[in-house]
Amino acid sequence: MSETITATMARWAARLQYDDLGGRAVHEAKRYLLDSLGCALGGLRQEDCHIALGVLEETGGRGSATVIGTGSRTDPVTASLANALMIRVMDYNDIYWQQDPSHPSDIIPAAMACGERAGGSGRDLILGIVLGHEFEMRFCEAAIPGIRERGWHHATLTAFVSPIVAGRALGLSADQIQHAIGISASRHATLGAVTAGKLTMMKNTVDPMATQSGVLAAMLAEKGYTGPEHVIDGKEGLVHCFGPDWDLRKLTDGLGDTWRIERCGMKAFPAEALTHTPISAVLDLVNEHDLKPAEVSEIRIRSLARAADILADPSKYDPRSKESADHSLPYVVAAALVDRAVTPAQFKQERILAEDIRSQFRKVKVVADPEIEKVFPALQRVHVTIETVDGRELTRQLDYPKGDPRNPLTDREIEQKFDALAEPVLSADARRRLKEAVWSLESEASISGLLALCKADRSF
Repeated sequence: MSETITATMARWAARLQYDDLGGRAVHEAKRYLLDSLGCALGGLRQEDCHIALGVLEETGGRGSATVIGTGSRTDPVTASLANALMIRVMDYNDIYWQQDPSHPSDIIPAAMACGERAGGSGRDLILGIVLGHEFEMRFCEAAIPGIRERGWHHATLTAFVSPIVAGRALGLSADQIQHAIGISASRHATLGAVTAGKLTMMKNTVDPMATQSGVLAAMLAEKGYTGPEHVIDGKEGLVHCFGPDWDLRKLTDGLGDTWRIERCGMKAFPAEALTHTPISAVLDLVNEHDLKPAEVSEIRIRSLARAADILADPSKYDPRSKESADHSLPYVVAAALVDRAVTPAQFKQERILAEDIRSQFRKVKVVADPEIEKVFPALQRVHVTIETVDGRELTRQLDYPKGDPRNPLTDREIEQKFDALAEPVLSADARRRLKEAVWSLESEASISGLLALCKADRSF
């Protein structure tokens, strides 16, 4: 085994055991699993998933891995993409943002699919969830600035992490996991174009594809396939190709001393992460002052430069799809003003094109604030001013949204979110049994048994 940074990561991952995890990390893994299953069951009804599942049914092979919702069995590579896409498609799953953003729960399907293939238990799934959050979040911290600031998408980093999770679930040796990292990461880099300008279905698909890449890589490594061991810190590796400003100590220092999963956040709104604080501030003001749209003349938002760039470019003032609407500050702020809610209902096509919401876009002004830039990422500060037609100026400054680890969703709120998303495809009894299984996951004999509970018992 070459003594590169991937060797250190692979060796630690191969040795990690369920009993090494702290009680809080275990509970957080259950919380993120329940949240992700809710997102997947909601995602099952989205057009993106209808298209993709049809194609994957045609291209996938027979195997031991379960597709959430349909209950069909396919090969682990196919299942990992299908399940990750369902979790990701509504942009409603978890969020971590330090230098780079990420959605670590996108990697959970690697632990599911490979865990099923290996006959894994609920404890094995918990281990995989914690492991995926650990390294995905560490990668977010290592690039200064994040690779998103260099024109690349964070799915590039997921391709380094998913083979670790998949490899550990398959019980690979440290040497094999190291090769799996090299196989996946050396062939899967994602252009930032997927989240720039007019957005398409690929916005929510690239990270699931990076998860799929890791599963394929781990299965190849299991059979003896090799990959570059210097893919992070060697010649023409990650640091060489993506710029010199990396703190690689973030990837390995203090592994196992604390658990990154305890610092991750969840989404209270199904939209891009930097919209959440503005949405929260606008909803606070609208509800507190009982504002009607006709009473508002302007909504000024001071935020990060990247928020103004990503979420308020000209295309975001004319969103025509779910993918553009959930990355549009004018849209989500207008929806908050008109509907007093930003839920999956606001991202149905008829609401995106509704004139009562679209007529408010011109009122939304987004300005980059250098002072707010200075406190990011420790704070996701936003300053909102609503100017009324009768001359009032109503202001609200927030430093982080609901769902942030400093203001987390409670277990009950996660259950409510799960129920709202899953209710159209799962009966009340089915939802109850699935929730009970997740909360007692360490006692589940098999991952397959858990996923069998996810099969829809209502038409979709």
